[in-house]
Amino acid sequence: MDESSASAPPKVIAGADPFGALLKDTLVAHLRSLNIEVEDLGTGPYYSIAAEVGRHVSEAADTKRGLLACGTGCGVSMFANKFRGVFAATCLNTGDAINARSISNCNVLSVSGLYTPVESAIDIVDAWLKTPFKSPCPASNNEPWSEEIQNFLDNSLAEIPKIGGSQLAPETCAICCLVKNRELNPINIIPGGSMKIIRENPTSAIVRFKAGSVEPAHHHTFGHDLVVMEGKKKVWNLSKKEEYDLGVGDYLFTPAGDVHRVYYIEDTQFFIKWDGHWDMFFDEDLETAKKTVENELV
Repeated sequence: MDESSASAPPKVIAGADPFGALLKDTLVAHLRSLNIEVEDLGTGPYYSIAAEVGRHVSEAADTKRGLLACGTGCGVSMFANKFRGVFAATCLNTGDAINARSISNCNVLSVSGLYTPVESAIDIVDAWLKTPFKSPCPASNNEPWSEEIQNFLDNSLAEIPKIGGSQLAPETCAICCLVKNRELNPINIIPGGSMKIIRENPTSAIVRFKAGSVEPAHHHTFGHDLVVMEGKKKVWNLSKKEEYDLGVGDYLFTPAGDVHRVYYIEDTQFFIKWDGHWDMFFDEDLETAKKTVENELV
């Protein structure tokens, strides 16, 4: 966004974890009272809701900004910043918001649901909305930036996204490194699958399936989030009568109790997190599932 973006209300994508939900709802209402279009993604775990907001802003950074809230405002900021073109900052006062917009062209504002009063948060949002990139700010003693600094800030918009670009190969992915050189254990109840649990209740795991594998229709006691790290898979949510084609970087949340069937188009690896412990209840046998998948893919 350039300096003119501050005068035109952008579309704001909002989300929060449970610790920031009340503050987020208040700020969404405030933004709408200013006739600013808001898409509220609701409440979820701080990493997944922040990733969703980050992804939306990354896809249209020229026309969208993001608003996130969690307990401290820090966790959501870190996860939103995983997306190229996103400049998220945690702001605890109006000075932070003005500095973040002026110096860093901040397009995702993160606030603290536990430590920031509502009145202060509204002032922070207003300052963030009204401050153009490169404008005078507390860091510049509220004086215009010199031409040298303004040129530096202009160049930073092109240079910052390049940082770490040579280190983004799949083998250096932070999640992949969790299981690199570790053995995944076979999922005996489903041929072709293997899994490594890396945290218990709430459960996080890395899962792999060979191409052609089928997970029969099943459900879980708890909802789960997943992110595909490599490969391709197709998911049928039979409860909602919806289909999803997922590739690298795609995210999917399946609510507790929803019956779903999965087919692996390629060798696939993904990160998955259950809200509670891991369990699996089958709603059909493997042979029935394979025949159904064959018919669906014809």
